[in-house]
Amino acid sequence: MTTPSTLQAWWLAARPKTLAAGLVPVIVGTAIAHTHGGIQLPAALACAAGSILIQVGTNLANDYFDHKKGADTDARLGPDRAVQKGWISPRAMAIATACTLALALAVGCYLISIGGLPIALIGVASLVCAIAYTGGPYPLAYVGLGDVFVFLFFGLAAVVGTTWVQTLSAPPQAWLAGSAIGLLATAILVVNNLRDRLTDAAANKRTLAVRWGEKAARREHAAVICSAFLIVWCSGAAGFSPAGWSLLTVLCIPLAVIEIRSVHAKDGAELNPHLAGAARLELFFGLALAAGCLL
Repeated sequence: MTTPSTLQAWWLAARPKTLAAGLVPVIVGTAIAHTHGGIQLPAALACAAGSILIQVGTNLANDYFDHKKGADTDARLGPDRAVQKGWISPRAMAIATACTLALALAVGCYLISIGGLPIALIGVASLVCAIAYTGGPYPLAYVGLGDVFVFLFFGLAAVVGTTWVQTLSAPPQAWLAGSAIGLLATAILVVNNLRDRLTDAAANKRTLAVRWGEKAARREHAAVICSAFLIVWCSGAAGFSPAGWSLLTVLCIPLAVIEIRSVHAKDGAELNPHLAGAARLELFFGLALAAGCLL
């Protein structure tokens, strides 16, 4: 691609197509809060801001550390990375990462004043893992723990935490929805790691796709998507979640089938559209859960 302007380079470095993974759990957690005492708008907006800042900070840190460790090269099949392409200097990227996470900390302090110790624990862990995902002496993404990180922080912690700061409770629906959303967020990462497995292996980035191989990665992708639906449907049948969840998430089945079949059949750069497809599935699924809380 042609060299972007400075503003465009920073926009691309923030990876806007991934930001739904930060917003969806807040939407779902807020809808659950509505059914358990009511929405607290300032807290909900702060959760959204904090989640997006953590997402962007993680993306910027990933851009910096993957370049530093040699994982981003001209051989990569995904979208261009700002530091590797020379659009943004490593020093500027490191400073931007620190500033973004500092803003997340400021938002977190407000949320801690509402939610207390549980939110403090989630916030500190989120900030540490935003850096530890690709940085530090034991980077999570380089040892195959990226999937766990995404499930926990962009699923369970985000949904349950959003519900908690508005209701000071963590009902079963929050844990169930958080698990389902976390699994669909993980599907985005699985597609990314499947696409990048050869260049990741060359950089000693031992993702699960590198450790287990491409067939296992495709099975993981199908498994996390199917498990998200099963959690919602089984919890509905058992009476632990609103009936609307089961009814409305059925509408997402066609998209889920398309994504599973496509990821099973494609490889390399052909998988790029299905990163957006996985994010789209998470968005529609999350909106279905949120709407189901209002029925």
